[in-house]
Amino acid sequence: MKFWDSSAIIPLCFKEPSSEAVTHVINADPDIIVWWATRVECISALARRIREGAIGTNTEVHVKGILSALSEEWSEVQPSEAVRQRAERLLMLHSLRAADAFQLASALIWAQESPAGLDIVCLHQNLRQAAYREGFTVLP
Repeated sequence: MKFWDSSAIIPLCFKEPSSEAVTHVINADPDIIVWWATRVECISALARRIREGAIGTNTEVHVKGILSALSEEWSEVQPSEAVRQRAERLLMLHSLRAADAFQLASALIWAQESPAGLDIVCLHQNLRQAAYREGFTVLP
């Protein structure tokens, strides 16, 4: 099982330059754990692409179907005081946005604060660096 950031889920739903790399990761291990708000973050990315005219109606329906299928199978780290406290700590230590701090805090909760030997799948550079510094193996 690997922890997946929303930045890595999105290329599973529609073609992006990183789609091939993340597809290899999920094919090797289809068990996904995510932060509770990941689905909303993915819908946000989809809506932005629709507003920009990069995605049409047919693609929107297809992407929502893939996202729905993924979310039915993945496990989620739920919001909690522990997640909030870790996110606050991470914001003071790393160059992260609040959403990325919640992602990494959730990954740390999943890892039971012992990330050595565990994987996080992420494409955002600042989150990748912070996850690595916290002890995760960062993929792809």
